[in-house]
Amino acid sequence: MKGNLVITIGRQCGSGGRKIGMKLAEKLGVKCYDKELLTLAAKNSGLAQELFETHDEKPTNSFLYSLVMDTYSMGYSSSYLDMPLNHKVFLAQFDTIKKLASEESCVIVGRCADYALADFPNVVSVFIWGEDKDKIESLKKEHQVDDAKAKDMMIKTDKKRSSYYNYYSSKKWGDAKSYDLCINSSAVGQDGAVKMILDFAEAKQAWKNR
Repeated sequence: MKGNLVITIGRQCGSGGRKIGMKLAEKLGVKCYDKELLTLAAKNSGLAQELFETHDEKPTNSFLYSLVMDTYSMGYSSSYLDMPLNHKVFLAQFDTIKKLASEESCVIVGRCADYALADFPNVVSVFIWGEDKDKIESLKKEHQVDDAKAKDMMIKTDKKRSSYYNYYSSKKWGDAKSYDLCINSSAVGQDGAVKMILDFAEAKQAWKNR
């Protein structure tokens, strides 16, 4: 796995994080996994893909979460045992992220990938944010909605992503301390963000191998 570079991207809604991930993957000549991760997790686990879409980046309750982490730490992740549904969905996704990182260099968007890969050596964790006015404008164009609808979409999506990340990881969503690199896409644009990430990944690797 030593040769694999995995870049994980957390993102605010409307910040262009997914598009930055796709451009980054294209530059590196690797795959970008976003919704594709759900299909893979379904295939690897034998669970229906609809279950992953229903639970995608949504937190579960604290009792189920404690079961998840207890069982995972005991090494039962591959069999899933006789677990609650939310438990199975979370672990299947967690295992799929780890499997991808061990097999190939890639870019993974969202879904606590940075937390899942905390013990992997060649991971660069990135968070993309932006100014509200730019994010709202982006969402208006992408979804053909007005300002109010775009703002509502932005707030609700970020709340969901934040709750999911804060629940499943030991870090805080969007906090600079939680990532290697935080980028304001409003300030540098998508192509500028891609360049910054590539430069950072190279610098991190060089520093580690000094």
